Amino acid sequence: MSKKLLIPIILCGGKGSRLWPLSRESFPKQFISLFDNKNSLLQVTEKRVLGINNIQDPILICNEKHRFIVAEQMREIDVNPNSIILEPYGRNTAPAIAIAAFKAMKLNEESILIILSSDHSIKNLDKFLEIVKLGKDFAEKGDLVTFGIIPNSPATGYGYIKSEKEFNTEKIEGLKICKFIEKPNLKLAKELIKNKKFTWNSGIFMFKAKNILEEINRYQPEIYSACEESINKSSKDLDFERLDINSFKKCPNMSIDIAVMEKTSKGIVLPLNAGWTDIGSWRAVWDNSPKDLNGNYSKGKVIIKDSRNNYFRSEDRLIVGLGLEDLIIVETSDAILIANKNKDQKVKDIVNELKDKKFPEGLSHKKVFRPWGNYTSLIESKRWQVKQIYVKPGGKLSLQFHHHRAEHWVVVKGTANVEISGKNQILGENQSVYIPIGAEHRLSNPGKIPLTLIEVQSGSYLGEDDIIRVEDVYGR
Repeated sequence: MSKKLLIPIILCGGKGSRLWPLSRESFPKQFISLFDNKNSLLQVTEKRVLGINNIQDPILICNEKHRFIVAEQMREIDVNPNSIILEPYGRNTAPAIAIAAFKAMKLNEESILIILSSDHSIKNLDKFLEIVKLGKDFAEKGDLVTFGIIPNSPATGYGYIKSEKEFNTEKIEGLKICKFIEKPNLKLAKELIKNKKFTWNSGIFMFKAKNILEEINRYQPEIYSACEESINKSSKDLDFERLDINSFKKCPNMSIDIAVMEKTSKGIVLPLNAGWTDIGSWRAVWDNSPKDLNGNYSKGKVIIKDSRNNYFRSEDRLIVGLGLEDLIIVETSDAILIANKNKDQKVKDIVNELKDKKFPEGLSHKKVFRPWGNYTSLIESKRWQVKQIYVKPGGKLSLQFHHHRAEHWVVVKGTANVEISGKNQILGENQSVYIPIGAEHRLSNPGKIPLTLIEVQSGSYLGEDDIIRVEDVYGR
């Protein structure tokens, strides 16, 4: 085994609330296809580094509730991760990187890590890979490398890095870091971009696992000890690695910039000019999307007349735009966002308000993803609900029962294996079955094509917490 393994560390635990209503806590932006009709942001992030020599399978750090989405999206692009590590709760980037470094050290003590966020867009892949190769040379010498984006506007949504001397776009070199500046106001940002010592902080890093752990231990021993303990006491759960909750909760909530990079003498910045964007707002999505001659982007069922510089996205219903300018319009099955492009940063505040007011649309979609497939709530009332259930070939729901509801299943596509009170039956298209209250039951797809059925629930209580699992192949 090579002593110079390069392991991608993909951080994919964010909530993505600024891209509501498409992105929600139950299915955040990193799992959504925004610019590629096939691949999600997470999948694009992994595929971006596949051209690097000696690149290894990734280590992914994600929220526990998204574990099956991450595993499925890696399977779809034929990637078998080194590990999918589950955080019981978010603790920012310093603990996540420490956990990944401890894991990488178990694979190989000379491992080099490239830290990647799962919500970036990079247009010039060749230039990115060229700078990454240069970064690896510095990392091998013990430097802690960050990639600074050469700014093209006085952005107030990014932090800035000041290097000891001005960057030269004709001759890229590693520059010693002087200091970090938090997101500036517009006046300061206009001053910073005039000075070639300043670059945007991309949040992309490269270093040896052992070197970053040494610096974390030097400057943040609490993070070091809590993460070491939580990974050493971690447990395997199918394809996942669960951190020890009691150890991890001792860990301070801190970014790697504040924890280490602002303090270490080993930090260098490599200027990067590769069409990088942090997809943190609808304005950024519009900026990076293909547009018509009037500056409009549209996807789905959209008709546009006499409109300029808008973003239209229809997931379900028809959108008609007439005489509109500088708007973000996003339609989903249960919510519609209409916002001025210059106010898009306030979408996060709206999501917080939805949560405070207990609107379910603030957290979850009508479509809910499960390890076996997904279901969509079509219509509901106080004592009944209709869902569409999609089960992948080979997928199997848990053996379960309900205290408060009965269910009717009607197969509309594929073949269903239905187990009720220990008895199995096979149902084809247009066949149905009734599951009484309290009966143990399980649904599975024994066929080679997806199974789709309509479920009608009726009863005094229809909440998802009235699922009593008796047995589950996914360990839930």
